[in-house]
Amino acid sequence: MPSTTPDPDSVSRRDFLRLVAAGSAALAGGLTSRTLAEVSGPRNGRKLGVALVGLGNYSTNQLRPALLQTKLCRLTGMVSGRPEVAARWARELGLPASSIYNYDNFDRIADNPDIDIVYVVTPPALHADTVVRAAKAGKHVICEKPLAATVADCDTMIAACRAARVKFSVGYRLHFDPYHLEMMRLAHTQELGVFKGMAGEHSFRLRKRIWRINKKLAGGGPMMDMGIYVVHGAIMAQDGATPVAVTAYEEPKEDPELFNEVEESMRFTMEFANGAQMDGSSSFDRGQDRLWLHGTKGWMDFPAGAFSYRYILCGTSRGPLDFSPPVNQQALQMDDFADCILTGRETPVPGEMGRRDIRILTAIYEAARTGQRVLV
Repeated sequence: MPSTTPDPDSVSRRDFLRLVAAGSAALAGGLTSRTLAEVSGPRNGRKLGVALVGLGNYSTNQLRPALLQTKLCRLTGMVSGRPEVAARWARELGLPASSIYNYDNFDRIADNPDIDIVYVVTPPALHADTVVRAAKAGKHVICEKPLAATVADCDTMIAACRAARVKFSVGYRLHFDPYHLEMMRLAHTQELGVFKGMAGEHSFRLRKRIWRINKKLAGGGPMMDMGIYVVHGAIMAQDGATPVAVTAYEEPKEDPELFNEVEESMRFTMEFANGAQMDGSSSFDRGQDRLWLHGTKGWMDFPAGAFSYRYILCGTSRGPLDFSPPVNQQALQMDDFADCILTGRETPVPGEMGRRDIRILTAIYEAARTGQRVLV
């Protein structure tokens, strides 16, 4: 795969925002130019309150700092099974004890007017119960990816939010990243042609027993945790088209004792109706984060950091890209959801999008299990 290193003379973030404002709203599934532009600030002087459910690594190191950068949101609640952690957060943030909930009294958030949005950041198999309870409490919901462990759970969550008339979004932060927005724009305009050949991998080395390799909690191994980025990236590069079929196989395990419930590594192929193909992989036994798109008129390459939070390397056959400085994807994501609530527009990353991807992942697991090509 060719690679390129961004340089200071490449496209500026201001130039990119102008491109987005000129047409990306129509191209990227409803995403508007204000997603990457400076938002005007809270309506009536009040930011929407967000409660984080699950105070693990992602909430601690990504969402909590991001909430300090949002224009329309603020952290007003925490739900955790570890009371000492929640109490420490409350002290550090100057929040009252009434902002702390556990999984037994979680339903009482219905009585807290300072909480408008519940952000679910628990293992996938636990998502459905929490989302349903949040919806019944009348709160809008963001659910971290993967949306659930099963398609049935996705249906349950979508139905609950629809019945409660609350907005429901999946935590697809890359829909608010300038490099991936540019990828979607190029996929739509076909300036580099149709991306017929695609290859991607998202992997990291895991050497301890945590929930990510507990099938009951995670629903699967690296495919559920990391491979979903490659699956979703292929769809973004196909202008939102869903693959028609998949094939897959599980690679031999280097540590079968540790990975006794889930796959350690998986390789898969996604086939699209236009003849495009994604050759993807995901593993807990190596470190890779890349995406390569070969178009009929050119190419786009993410040689490193393709699905990362910051510091994405990206270039095209027309030259390197550099949307500096790096944006906070999670802050943009949460502000966009808050804006959806305040303006009544639909989120560009709805629960139905998360359901689609779980359906594809389910097909990939079935293809690996049977050795057969599986229709999506």
